[in-house]
Amino acid sequence: MKSFFLFVILFVVAAASQAQTVLDKIVAVVDREVITQTDLNFALRQVSIQNRIDPKTPGLRDRILDGLINDKLVLAQAILDSIVVTDDEVTYQLEQQINRLTYQLGSQQKLEEAYGMSVSRMKRDYQFREMIRKQLLVQRIQQQRQAAISVSRREVEEFFNTYKDSIPNVPTEYELSHIFIEPKPDSSVVKEVYQKAEKIADSIRAGGDFADFAKRYSSDGTASAGGDLGFARRGSFVKEFEEAAFTLKENEISKPIRTQFGIHIIQLLERRGESVRVRHILFPITMSPANDDSTIALLNRIRQRALNGENFGTLARKYSEDNETKDIGGDLGKLTLEQLEPAYADFVKNAKSGDISEPRRLPVRNSYGYHIIYVRSITPEHTVNLDEDYKRLEQLALQIKTGENYQKWIEELRKTIYWEKKI
Repeated sequence: MKSFFLFVILFVVAAASQAQTVLDKIVAVVDREVITQTDLNFALRQVSIQNRIDPKTPGLRDRILDGLINDKLVLAQAILDSIVVTDDEVTYQLEQQINRLTYQLGSQQKLEEAYGMSVSRMKRDYQFREMIRKQLLVQRIQQQRQAAISVSRREVEEFFNTYKDSIPNVPTEYELSHIFIEPKPDSSVVKEVYQKAEKIADSIRAGGDFADFAKRYSSDGTASAGGDLGFARRGSFVKEFEEAAFTLKENEISKPIRTQFGIHIIQLLERRGESVRVRHILFPITMSPANDDSTIALLNRIRQRALNGENFGTLARKYSEDNETKDIGGDLGKLTLEQLEPAYADFVKNAKSGDISEPRRLPVRNSYGYHIIYVRSITPEHTVNLDEDYKRLEQLALQIKTGENYQKWIEELRKTIYWEKKI
């Protein structure tokens, strides 16, 4: 059962809280948690936008408030059950959400403008991290309960016989694999950026003003603040940056550190227990058209080998740089057109089984790469039936059963955990 609160709603509420300067009205209390008028208003706005309905629809506000209360009840139970979410899990989920929002809004700059803060600050911000931690707690306890629920063959058949006339046709589905490669900058370019960073680090060590250099040279959103990243705990930064930041002494300047974002100079300003306050200067590593051309040429050679009969999965395991799929032969699963990334939906919808695309650009996090897509098979649209679609029907029946169990559980929580509406 998916939680009522989407991560995007959490981001909007957290961003609104940053700018809030007056005491917010409390509309509900659940155990030790409160739901404010701001929380409710933003949730209402997001749900109405996502579902294209009038936010003034009778009863909608009450239904949304009930959903928020239900989430808080589940959160309270997760805390009572001592469910644990690690800092690394929070960091990973936060980065995933930032990547999704960046893709949806079109660029990191637009994301930062929308929320009034840099991406690096979002990753460290206590409110963002705490709200995502709570969301993961809710998901974790829901998953634990769901894992204990199953449906029998008889239940699936009963579900099918009851709902077969109202189940929509199964849309056309595509089984896809891909091989993804990121362009690599020239070693001479990387060396040049390292040398530039080292010269500036030396100038700072010799008495230069770190903040002034950050304002002049840093490509990070914190440049205007002198590169100050504020206080952050372990798990707030990417691995290479964090390892350097937490080993520095106060006021010490690091050697140039390379991460997925570029090359950094880091200075530790202050340490408080397990938290550090650092500032940095980020030097981007720029790509040239030649870097893209060499990546495209490599993918074209791999594509030709697959077209000549070599196994695509074997080639993916050898060459692909998508760590989530390379070990399974680049398998992207079975997807409908609506589930496809816009970056390659246009190819897939006109492809035949066995087709392999030419290299196509694919945005990834704060960067991009190129990939080739292999259409392993196409299952045409058809009326749902027990023989071909048993797994799909099993999942639908399980969703119904899970939903019914969830509602019963919420009713029990409402009887055992304190909650009260204030409106």
